[in-house]
Amino acid sequence: MQTASTNICERMGRSQELSEFKCGTVIGCHLCNKSIHEISLLLDIPRSTVSGIITKWKQLGTTAAQSQIGRPRK
Repeated sequence: MQTASTNICERMGRSQELSEFKCGTVIGCHLCNKSIHEISLLLDIPRSTVSGIITKWKQLGTTAAQSQIGRPRK
């Protein structure tokens, strides 16, 4: 059984980056002419994240995470 503090911690803060597989799945759906809304519902990912992945893929040609400059935020 989960405690109330565990549920609060899961909802707060930024989430982790999507896996390479999930980003590839988004791009695959996009290439199959699925809309952003359909991809969002299918994979249970926010629409803004889906559009960001597609935009990044169109500009850079890859879905891999870019190297960070400086120390990551705590």
